[in-house]
Amino acid sequence: MRFRHPDGSTVHLAYCTNVHPAETLDGVRAQLRDHCEPIRRRLGRDRLGIGLWLARDAASALVADPAALRTLRGDLDRRGLEVVTLNGFPYEGFGEAEVKYRVYRPDWTERTRLTHTTDLARLLASLLPDDVTEGSVSTLPFAWRTDYDSGRHRTALGALTTLAERLDALADLTGRSIRIGLEPEPGCTVETTADAVAALAPLGDTTTHRIGVCLDTCHLATSFENPARALGTLEAGGVRIVKAQLSAALHAEEPHRAEVREALAAFDEPRFLHQTRTATPAGLRGTDDLDEALTGGLPDTGPWRSHFHIPLHADPEPPLTSTLPVLRETLAGLVGGPTPRTHHLEVETYTWQALPPALRPKARARLTEGIAAELTLARDLLIDLGLKELP
Repeated sequence: MRFRHPDGSTVHLAYCTNVHPAETLDGVRAQLRDHCEPIRRRLGRDRLGIGLWLARDAASALVADPAALRTLRGDLDRRGLEVVTLNGFPYEGFGEAEVKYRVYRPDWTERTRLTHTTDLARLLASLLPDDVTEGSVSTLPFAWRTDYDSGRHRTALGALTTLAERLDALADLTGRSIRIGLEPEPGCTVETTADAVAALAPLGDTTTHRIGVCLDTCHLATSFENPARALGTLEAGGVRIVKAQLSAALHAEEPHRAEVREALAAFDEPRFLHQTRTATPAGLRGTDDLDEALTGGLPDTGPWRSHFHIPLHADPEPPLTSTLPVLRETLAGLVGGPTPRTHHLEVETYTWQALPPALRPKARARLTEGIAAELTLARDLLIDLGLKELP
């Protein structure tokens, strides 16, 4: 979906296909047929943007077979779909029964992460619509915090410097400019926007046009960041917002109450990590997962927020809510001003099948309806901010 900003530039809105995990190229093509095109039709649109997730095996197959890449591009065109952004955070196994810490490997200290991200950038340059010259790829923020030290950080910075050089060469060769956004996430070496500024500072001016951040509004809210302050921090630090993921976290206002804890326990599931945070007078406190918080790992004197992507249009039942207000405020700061701070927006609710059983879509058509409803909400927010929807 495309929108005209009052300054005349185009803002792209997509939804991320990691909600339909597939590891193979055949699986990706099936996603387009079974999910993406039906969502487009449900919205009554001639064109729908998707933030494509290509697992390592699917990406490797496309790199090795230019004919397969042309076929995929043809599938997109035929089904009324377009790709300006890729989700390069999960490497593989995102659809398995237990993901947890595995999603953070390989990290930016490992050569395979550089190779995979380079491949994604090259593929995206070929998948961009004919009238679009800029693409984005989101990725993990260096590494999970455990065992990460200054030596490993130097290795990661070296990999990103190499990547920036490759992206410059790709732009010279193709005329397509691809940028990379590191996605601050609770529990990682870069959790907040201030962390991002500090971690990226050693790269210097030579890479800032290629390497920035992907701002995820669920992560921002989970870490209790103030949206206006966070955006100001990035701007003051010279860190570009390459893309933004529109998502909402799980919010519990009174976690000391038994009924609140019971409601939260329904979201404690085995597939993904649900880092949980609370703001205290001494600073941010957190656990790596929701069960740790519920078993005494987190003070319950103030609100809790958990890294559980809640469908944008559907707050959980009381006494829980979502952090949709944080999304609204962040979006206003991103695109509500005289010029957009980013032109790539992506709805990323990958947790539909991790919701409590009563809330999970029981049929493909229900998932189609839910994702279409999320995109409709995002569209309405953009229109309210003065953007004009394009055909």
